[in-house]
Amino acid sequence: MALPQLIHHHPPSTSSLPSLNPNTTLNLKSYRLLSKSSSTLFHRRKKPNYLRCSASSFSEKHHTNSPKSDDVVELPLFPLPLVLFPGAILPLQIFEFRYRIMMHTLLQTDLRFGVIYSDAVSGTSEVGCVGEIVKHECLVDDRFFLICKGQERFRVTSVVRTKPYLVAEVAWLEDRPSGEEDLDALANDVETYMKDVIRLSNRLNGKPEKEVVDLRRNLFPTPFSFFVGSTFEGAPREQQALLELEDTAARLKREKETLRNTLNYLTAASAVKDVFPSSS
Repeated sequence: MALPQLIHHHPPSTSSLPSLNPNTTLNLKSYRLLSKSSSTLFHRRKKPNYLRCSASSFSEKHHTNSPKSDDVVELPLFPLPLVLFPGAILPLQIFEFRYRIMMHTLLQTDLRFGVIYSDAVSGTSEVGCVGEIVKHECLVDDRFFLICKGQERFRVTSVVRTKPYLVAEVAWLEDRPSGEEDLDALANDVETYMKDVIRLSNRLNGKPEKEVVDLRRNLFPTPFSFFVGSTFEGAPREQQALLELEDTAARLKREKETLRNTLNYLTAASAVKDVFPSSS
């Protein structure tokens, strides 16, 4: 099972987006999160992850004739091997002809498209997230470098067409009320676990154990739960499960469990390092 990574960063504002230069290095500290019955590794990412968009099959079950409603809209889709969350920043490199066509269309309209997770094992998911283009650069060979920001979540209700690129009817998703759950308390617990994971990861990597800054930054529980999910890089299926949840409390509880498992592992690894420092 793939392991999620926890990247210690904050949701950037539009004014502080990374450079569109594909050779730029992002100084992000990345950490692996431990899932059940898994081992863990630590590494640093060297360059920004500009993902290449490619064609992907879409299940025939989506070709339905469902009646339209006021909350159903048409949206061009990118099937990609990643999960985009609301509020997250995504750099992309566009080179395939069909998607260059799509980019030219989007740049003259509303700059919004759907990012939907797809892989060879599980196929293409039904739930995705709108990506809005906030910066772009068109190169002389008609390739594009994009910086996108996650917006609303959606569920595919039917496929409109598959050529030259995928277009589907989608319905918007929102979290349901969480009843009597104390969402702020849950979010605070998740933040505490994240800080502890970062602190122990720094220690195991020989980094200074600096006090971890405020990770919530006054975010309400729902957007904070999306931010936490966006840091679980390396485990896209787990991220997809988090994205599909329509209950903030359930999402925070699942994230809390993953972080707690990771913290338990890191605590044990730190104890081993103290006893056998040469083995690290």
